[in-house]
Amino acid sequence: MIDNYIYAIVALMPLAALMLVFQVNPYHALVIRGILGAIAALIYAVLGAADVALTEALVGTMLAITLYVVAVRSSLVMRLGVLSEMKARKDIKDIYLRELITNLQKVITQYHLRLEIVEYSNSKALEKALMAKEVHAICSKSASNNSPMYQTAIRVQRLFEIMQTELIAPETTLTYVTVNKEEDHS
Repeated sequence: MIDNYIYAIVALMPLAALMLVFQVNPYHALVIRGILGAIAALIYAVLGAADVALTEALVGTMLAITLYVVAVRSSLVMRLGVLSEMKARKDIKDIYLRELITNLQKVITQYHLRLEIVEYSNSKALEKALMAKEVHAICSKSASNNSPMYQTAIRVQRLFEIMQTELIAPETTLTYVTVNKEEDHS
């Protein structure tokens, strides 16, 4: 005879699944996915399927969560290319660039992204990195004295839309750059 506490445990399964589906923060979703796997393992163990419970605990919970963490951590990065002369080793020399990067970080943090700054030795290498899809955006000094101090070119349409609507940075102009898929990466 099945005890009543099993019904309560089984009821947690669809509740955890619904919480997982509606979670917007990927890190919170990983935690809820772990809880969902633990509930499933507990149900299997209580119902007498110890081998299935162990498999669920090891593969469905621990291994899957570990792989998801690696995937989420590596995919939620916005790579911004800058010239080496614009950025010092530990800190950013230019106050306007520092303010621009601070504003960029504020905007992308809302979307659970993190900013990674990649340095390039010259402007040709910087532009090549954007076209080779090594970075998502580049920031370079503007050539014109009448325009803002920096020109930020973004190759990812969604990032461009986000920055265009939410970035408050008068020191830069944003442009969207289309990268041809037929180009070779040589």
